Amino acid sequence: MIGALATATGAAALTTQLLHATRDWGATHGEAAAVLPGDELVPGPTERTTLAVTVEAPAEAVWPWLVQIGHGRGGMYSYDRLENLLGLDIHSTDAIREEWQHLAAGDRVVVVPEGYGPMPAGYSFPVAQVLPGRALVLRQAPPEHPWNSVWSFHLRPHGRGRCRLLSRSVTQRPPGLGLRVATRAMEPVTLVMTRRMLRGIAERAERRAAAPDPVPAATAPGAR
Repeated sequence: MIGALATATGAAALTTQLLHATRDWGATHGEAAAVLPGDELVPGPTERTTLAVTVEAPAEAVWPWLVQIGHGRGGMYSYDRLENLLGLDIHSTDAIREEWQHLAAGDRVVVVPEGYGPMPAGYSFPVAQVLPGRALVLRQAPPEHPWNSVWSFHLRPHGRGRCRLLSRSVTQRPPGLGLRVATRAMEPVTLVMTRRMLRGIAERAERRAAAPDPVPAATAPGAR
């Protein structure tokens, strides 16, 4: 029994460490090392993670999906079924909605709605910076949040009709052991969900970019 427990514990620790080692999934060395908008908001020492995907669509086609993220807006484009098993009531849209396109510093992006059982106050990220078509920077800091960090998204041109979509997390190293352990324990979940989020945004932008332009009514076959 003790041996099996030790083996399971060791396997879990190894898995966590392997995931930590791939925390810059998809990002080039240059992207992981780059200084991005929002990085300057968190004092050192920090831990930094950069995830990235190539999108077969230009940045201006990706931005409308990115800017409408959040509960009660476009959703999180991740594993909705898993999130909803936890009662988060997340519904990722397949449409661009005009009313969700306006986001400014001081607004909030909700990820956990108010009234959610384990977190009755909900959880949301204040918007720190909006650089249209380029970057969206979300902020969390004590005393409202346990972590002092930014979660930011960046769009970079990558050849004709393509771009790179990056997710950057910069977190001040927590002073307490308990929070450090919690941070490392949450890292695999955050990594997996954020990877899927980036792919979800990319897939939607690519589908829309590849769709044929609608034929104007005046020139449609049979139109008079």
